[in-house]
Amino acid sequence: MSDNILEMRGITKTFPGVKALQDVSITVQRGHVHAICGENGAGKSTLMKVLSGVYPHGSYDGEILLDGEPVAFKSINESEHAGVVIIHQELALSPYLSIAENIFLGNERQSGGWIDWNTTNQEAAKLLASVGLKENPATKIADIGVGKQQLVEIAKALSKSVRLLILDEPTAALNDDDSAHMLELITHLRDEGITSIIISHKLNEIRAIADEVTVIRDGRNIETLEMRTDDVSEDRIIRGMVGRDLASRFPDRTPKIGDELLRIEDWTVHHPLDHERKVVDGANLFVREGEIVGIAGIMGAGRTELAMSVFGRSYGVNISGRVYKRGSEISTKTVSDAIDHGLAYATEDRKRFGLNLIDDVERNIWARLRDRGPEAVRAEPHRRRRAEHHDRRPRPDRESRLGQREPRADRRGVVPQEHEHQDQLCRGGRRQALRRQPAEGRALEMDEHVSRRADPRRAHAGHRCGREVRDLRHHQQARE
Repeated sequence: MSDNILEMRGITKTFPGVKALQDVSITVQRGHVHAICGENGAGKSTLMKVLSGVYPHGSYDGEILLDGEPVAFKSINESEHAGVVIIHQELALSPYLSIAENIFLGNERQSGGWIDWNTTNQEAAKLLASVGLKENPATKIADIGVGKQQLVEIAKALSKSVRLLILDEPTAALNDDDSAHMLELITHLRDEGITSIIISHKLNEIRAIADEVTVIRDGRNIETLEMRTDDVSEDRIIRGMVGRDLASRFPDRTPKIGDELLRIEDWTVHHPLDHERKVVDGANLFVREGEIVGIAGIMGAGRTELAMSVFGRSYGVNISGRVYKRGSEISTKTVSDAIDHGLAYATEDRKRFGLNLIDDVERNIWARLRDRGPEAVRAEPHRRRRAEHHDRRPRPDRESRLGQREPRADRRGVVPQEHEHQDQLCRGGRRQALRRQPAEGRALEMDEHVSRRADPRRAHAGHRCGREVRDLRHHQQARE
């Protein structure tokens, strides 16, 4: 058997208007950790999506060999069946399912056509222990942090008999302690014979665990370096990534520390489910103007819980303690109170808790400001400029436009008369019957306006409404 588990030869991937990959070739040795580095947009993730079948065979040029045999993955299922599993930077977990259900989603443990929950939870517990995660398999994904979700993803990969594990920025959203645990796990998997490909911007992590590193720039592979034999430094990797030497990796900074700005005293927070458990116990903290203060601790120490509870009591129950701003005690019992006092909080899981993904960027930026009333809205620079531009556009108002419209005759040739209630709508997708001024000597006339797709639950009401209108018309014809 060859020492190489993977060979990718001459991979070229083109999107409309851009060539993301151009003749990229890499070789990954069995049982090694192979790192891929490059700037944002260099093509790292695209290359791994080609490998894992996210971009199916036929959508790219080139050849992929797994264990010396050509493969043509047309879907993720095919690559996973071959033992190639990718963990994307955007985790693919269902937040409202349990850990065990996520691990075996699509690969359920069943007996006689029914899911065997005992076997599911038992095997999930073993997989969690193998990745060092001490959680109940019945816990929902929504109730654990991003670091633990990463471990669940790896446990899910192990359940599929993975041979080649691809990790796309596995530590991007993790703190130092969680990142260290993740690197230890990758090293442990290497000792177990599992080959890993890791994409990362953190060069210190790459130097710590990688056996080889491939540098990609502008869709081309620049070089592959042996970490143990070559004289590989972070500066050399950076030079390959950007194409030049960097005189300074970080800008010069002269701190200007002022007076005390924020103080937290005797802050205590209890767990939202187990009210007897203290997550934060008598914490004290102060921050001065112009100062950057770090909060360190291992997983579960209460760092995130402290920040969330101070910011509008977004976490925990039975919260006690005091918060001072410039020596005066302030209230942060609600998020609005915290914002009014100049506090801001960027959540650990910014995608889930920090953004409204179905709204646009501008509305996300100014959402909380709009909640504070019209004065705050008028202060928005972007909205104000847009409103001023909008006001300069010469256009008639809505009433004048409506007044210029000529009324159209209905199918009987009758031109309706205007009435003050003709624009009212009723709920359920139905336009309310229009009341018009009756002609002299005629009964009051009603026309039915029904949407094309009426609610089937209201079909009987529509039939009754239509019948009443027809009866009224027959009555009118009889009078004539």
